[in-house]
Amino acid sequence: QVQFVESGGGLVHPGGSLRLSCEMSGPIFGDSTRAWYSQAPGRQHELVAAINENDDTRYADSVKGRFTISRVKIRNTIYLQMNDLKPEDTAVYYCHVLSRASPTSTEYRDFWGQGTQVTVSS
Repeated sequence: QVQFVESGGGLVHPGGSLRLSCEMSGPIFGDSTRAWYSQAPGRQHELVAAINENDDTRYADSVKGRFTISRVKIRNTIYLQMNDLKPEDTAVYYCHVLSRASPTSTEYRDFWGQGTQVTVSS
Protein backbone atom coordinates (compact mmCIF):
# COMPACT_ATOMS: atom_id res chain seq x y z
CA GLN A 1 0.00 0.00 0.00
CA VAL A 2 3.03 2.27 -0.07
CA GLN A 3 2.63 5.16 -2.48
CA PHE A 4 5.20 7.56 -3.88
CA VAL A 5 5.31 11.05 -5.30
CA GLU A 6 8.52 11.52 -7.27
CA SER A 7 9.78 14.72 -8.81
CA GLY A 8 12.90 16.61 -9.84
CA GLY A 9 13.87 15.02 -13.12
CA GLY A 10 14.56 16.97 -16.27
CA LEU A 11 16.96 17.80 -19.06
CA VAL A 12 20.39 19.14 -18.13
CA HIS A 13 23.78 19.66 -19.76
CA PRO A 14 26.80 17.59 -18.73
CA GLY A 15 28.22 18.94 -15.50
CA GLY A 16 24.86 20.18 -14.33
CA SER A 17 22.91 19.23 -11.24
CA LEU A 18 19.48 17.95 -10.32
CA ARG A 19 17.78 17.15 -7.05
CA LEU A 20 15.28 14.31 -7.05
CA SER A 21 12.71 13.90 -4.32
CA CYS A 22 10.40 11.08 -3.31
CA GLU A 23 7.68 11.49 -0.72
CA MET A 24 6.32 8.20 0.62
CA SER A 25 3.04 7.34 2.26
CA GLY A 26 1.52 4.18 3.66
CA PRO A 27 2.83 1.45 5.97
CA ILE A 28 6.57 0.91 6.13
CA PHE A 29 7.58 -1.54 8.84
CA GLY A 30 10.69 -2.64 10.61
CA ASP A 31 14.18 -2.48 9.28
CA SER A 32 13.51 -0.63 6.07
CA THR A 33 15.78 0.51 3.29
CA ARG A 34 14.96 3.37 0.96
CA ALA A 35 16.76 3.75 -2.31
CA TRP A 36 17.04 5.22 -5.76
CA TYR A 37 17.37 2.94 -8.76
CA SER A 38 17.99 3.83 -12.37
CA GLN A 39 16.88 2.11 -15.53
CA ALA A 40 18.21 2.96 -18.96
CA PRO A 41 16.47 1.61 -22.07
CA GLY A 42 17.07 -2.11 -22.47
CA ARG A 43 18.75 -2.44 -19.10
CA GLN A 44 17.78 -3.79 -15.70
CA HIS A 45 17.15 -1.63 -12.69
CA GLU A 46 20.44 -0.62 -11.13
CA LEU A 47 20.95 0.51 -7.55
CA VAL A 48 22.17 4.09 -7.46
CA ALA A 49 22.03 4.90 -3.76
CA ALA A 50 20.42 3.48 -0.63
CA ILE A 51 19.85 4.60 2.94
CA ASN A 52 18.61 2.59 5.92
CA GLU A 53 17.02 3.41 9.27
CA ASN A 54 20.45 4.00 10.78
CA ASP A 55 21.26 6.48 8.01
CA ASP A 56 23.91 4.15 6.65
CA THR A 57 24.36 4.77 2.95
CA ARG A 58 25.80 2.97 -0.03
CA TYR A 59 26.33 4.06 -3.60
CA ALA A 60 27.04 2.60 -6.98
CA ASP A 61 30.69 3.03 -7.85
CA SER A 62 29.75 5.13 -10.86
CA VAL A 63 28.13 7.85 -8.73
CA LYS A 64 30.38 7.97 -5.67
CA GLY A 65 31.54 11.49 -5.02
CA ARG A 66 28.85 12.95 -7.28
CA PHE A 67 25.50 11.86 -5.83
CA THR A 68 24.24 12.10 -2.27
CA ILE A 69 21.18 10.39 -0.83
CA SER A 70 19.47 11.88 2.20
CA ARG A 71 16.18 11.70 4.02
CA VAL A 72 13.90 13.88 6.12
CA LYS A 73 11.98 11.65 8.50
CA ILE A 74 9.26 14.14 9.40
CA ARG A 75 8.32 14.44 5.74
CA ASN A 76 8.90 10.75 5.00
CA THR A 77 10.91 11.90 2.02
CA ILE A 78 14.20 10.92 0.46
CA TYR A 79 16.30 13.00 -1.88
CA LEU A 80 19.03 12.38 -4.39
CA GLN A 81 21.36 15.30 -5.02
CA MET A 82 22.98 14.68 -8.38
CA ASN A 83 26.05 16.75 -9.21
CA ASP A 84 28.45 16.71 -12.14
CA LEU A 85 25.94 14.82 -14.23
CA LYS A 86 27.20 12.81 -17.15
CA PRO A 87 25.43 11.52 -20.27
CA GLU A 88 25.81 8.02 -18.86
CA ASP A 89 23.50 9.04 -16.00
CA THR A 90 20.59 9.37 -18.42
CA ALA A 91 17.84 7.04 -17.22
CA VAL A 92 14.53 6.83 -15.47
CA TYR A 93 15.11 7.08 -11.74
CA TYR A 94 12.81 5.15 -9.44
CA CYS A 95 12.16 5.52 -5.76
CA HIS A 96 12.16 2.19 -3.93
CA VAL A 97 11.50 0.93 -0.43
CA LEU A 98 12.15 -2.47 1.12
CA SER A 99 10.50 -3.27 4.44
CA ARG A 100 8.96 -5.97 6.55
CA ALA A 101 5.55 -7.16 5.35
CA SER A 102 4.11 -6.47 8.82
CA PRO A 103 5.46 -5.28 12.17
CA THR A 104 6.30 -8.83 13.29
CA SER A 105 6.93 -10.51 9.95
CA THR A 106 10.29 -11.92 8.94
CA GLU A 107 9.28 -11.56 5.32
CA TYR A 108 10.12 -8.46 3.33
CA ARG A 109 8.33 -6.69 0.53
CA ASP A 110 9.31 -3.92 -1.83
CA PHE A 111 7.55 -1.12 -3.65
CA TRP A 112 8.47 1.02 -6.63
CA GLY A 113 7.63 4.58 -7.50
CA GLN A 114 6.49 5.67 -10.95
CA GLY A 115 9.89 7.05 -11.95
CA THR A 116 11.20 10.41 -13.08
CA GLN A 117 13.20 10.95 -16.26
CA VAL A 118 16.72 12.34 -16.10
CA THR A 119 18.34 13.27 -19.40
CA VAL A 120 21.91 14.57 -19.61
CA SER A 121 22.79 15.86 -23.05
CA SER A 122 24.85 18.60 -24.64
